[in-house]
Formats: sequence, structure tokens, C-alpha cells
Amino acid sequence: MLRTRFLALAISLTLSAVVDPSPTSACTGITLRPRDGSIIYARTLEFAADLKSNLIVVPRGQQFTGTTPSGEPGLRWTTKYACTGMNAFDLPLFIDGLNERGLAVGLFYFPGYADYQKSSAADNARTLAPQELGAFLLGTCANVAEVASAAHDVLVVAVPFAPLGEVTPCHYLVSDAAGNSLVIEYVAGELRLHVNPLGVITNSPTFDWHLTNLSNYVNLSVTNVPSLDVVGTQFRGFGQGTGMLGLPGDFTPPSRFVRAVAFAKSALPVDSARDGVLQAFHILNQFDIPKGAARGVEQGEPVADYTLWTSAADLTNGRYYFRTFDNSRIRMLELQATDADAQGITTIAIAGEEDIENVTPTAK
Repeated sequence: MLRTRFLALAISLTLSAVVDPSPTSACTGITLRPRDGSIIYARTLEFAADLKSNLIVVPRGQQFTGTTPSGEPGLRWTTKYACTGMNAFDLPLFIDGLNERGLAVGLFYFPGYADYQKSSAADNARTLAPQELGAFLLGTCANVAEVASAAHDVLVVAVPFAPLGEVTPCHYLVSDAAGNSLVIEYVAGELRLHVNPLGVITNSPTFDWHLTNLSNYVNLSVTNVPSLDVVGTQFRGFGQGTGMLGLPGDFTPPSRFVRAVAFAKSALPVDSARDGVLQAFHILNQFDIPKGAARGVEQGEPVADYTLWTSAADLTNGRYYFRTFDNSRIRMLELQATDADAQGITTIAIAGEEDIENVTPTAK
């Protein structure tokens, strides 16, 4: 029996190198509310290749220009608010970020469903590429209400992202310091805004589908189930967690969405924002993907998603925390302590190896 199981595993690993299961980024986002009233937004970033992210600080007064399908200049804006967060490929854009007013915006892959708006040359002055929307919202909006309004004023169109050689299929989670949360999606060429009462997001399908899917898990409970009497015979659970039997454990977006809701909303409340940040990192440990556990094929080559970095934003106190695949130590940038009126963008490298402390007692 054991040999058969190992054979089945070997076959599945072999097939994963030749069968294309439409590999996608497997990011997960959650929101926590500590007792002190603070709001903590946190997420993982998974991809099959190194996005060469660094932490950037964008001050007020920086000028940006969006791009259009024709290559002509698109929307032009100047940052009203200082922002910080993770970029990609040393570009002045945000995969994930926080601004000085406590607004957070995260980009999450949305393959198979993202279908952006249409535009013409007459629309260039309000056109953006999908990867530019985060920087625009963080630089110009103070809260979710302003984001909802701004989203209607711009056009997000299918402009390829040169470093990846494709139009990036994205949807977006937006959260603010008042605890409001919004999901932005572009489906069938139209803008769709979803109020997000759970503060949770993963990837495809659409956000409303994920909410409906939660109805399949109404039986889940944080409380262990009691013993069962069947014609005089008692059946008991084997240990802790019987209330969560049936919780999906795979890496697919629907399963991660269910787990994210289950863990984020069942976590015992903590007292402070700092405790909330640490709690968020503990919860997101459940979504950490090791290299090789989630494989696919891109352009005939095997690829494997893994967790490049994990971040947490304290929206109340303006602090951005992160750790990386190579260094699990949590690091922090305090946005209010930076020069919000600096002359240019500051880049802070996040690369570096794990620091392993040797605690072996010295021999006498």
C-alpha cells in the first residue's frame, strides 16, 4: 500500500511537468481589527519567478504618466499623499502599498476573468495600464469612498507589462483606516466594485462568486463537535479541530479564500496594532507556498509558484511591515517618519539571507 502511494505521488509529480494547469499567482489578503481600533491589512505575494521587488517611498508632488495601448501618454497625475510599499522590476509602481492617510491598495492576479475597459485616442488623458492603478489610487485618494469615485473617472485598459511580456490580469483590494474595504474588478470590459465586508481576497473567480461559495462551508466551527451516539456506540473525534473538518487545504484560490475567512475571522482578538501585525503574519503562515508544491507549465517550461514576500500594513499608525522568502525576519518602515516632501523616490532593498542566531552555550 505504501509503495502504491509513493508511485502515485511520483506519477503526479511527473505529470505536473507535462500538463498545463494554467499556472497563476496565488496571493492571499486578509484584514484584522485589534481591540485598540486599529486596522491591519496583510497579504502574501506568490509568483513563479522573482519579481525583483523592493520597498519604495514615493513622496508628495511626484509626477506620473500612465500608458496607453498605442504608446501615447495616458493619464497624468501628481501625488497628493506620500506612499510606501512593494514595487516590481525597479519600476515606480505598487504591487502593494500604503499611503499617509491610511489607504492600502493591493494588486492580486485575476486570470481568466480580467477583461479591461476599451478606449480610443480621445480617452488617452484618462487611461491607465492595470499595473499603474495602485500607484494612482495611493497617490491621489485618502479613503475607500474617494477610490470608488476615482475608479469611475479613469479607464484601465489592456496595456502589456513589458517585464512579464503580457497584459497582467489583476483585481484589487482597497482598504482604509476607517475599516472600509472594496474590491475593484474589470469583467467583460466593465468596472465592477464590490463592498468587501470580510476584508479577504484571493484570485479567480470573481469576488461575488467567492462570497457565494462560502455557503458550502456553513457547517465549519471553531468549537470541537461533541461525541456521536449511534445505536449505543459512542464516536468521538481524534483531537482538536473537529469543528473545522471539511476546511479545504489546497492552494487553489477558492480554497484559500475559505481558509482566509475561517482563520482571520476566528482568530482571538488581540489588544494592539503591533499584536495585530504579528497575528497577521502567523495567520498568513497558513498560506506560505514552498517551492515545488504548486507547479504548472509556461511556454513549455515547468514553473512553481512560491511565496516571494509577505507584508502587513498598519493603516492606523502608518507602518508597513514585510518579510521575504530568503529572510523571515519582520522588518518595518514608518511612513510618517520619512520626508513626505522629498525630491524623489527612495528605494530600499529587501534582498538578503536569513540571519540564524547561534544560541549554543559556550563550553567552560
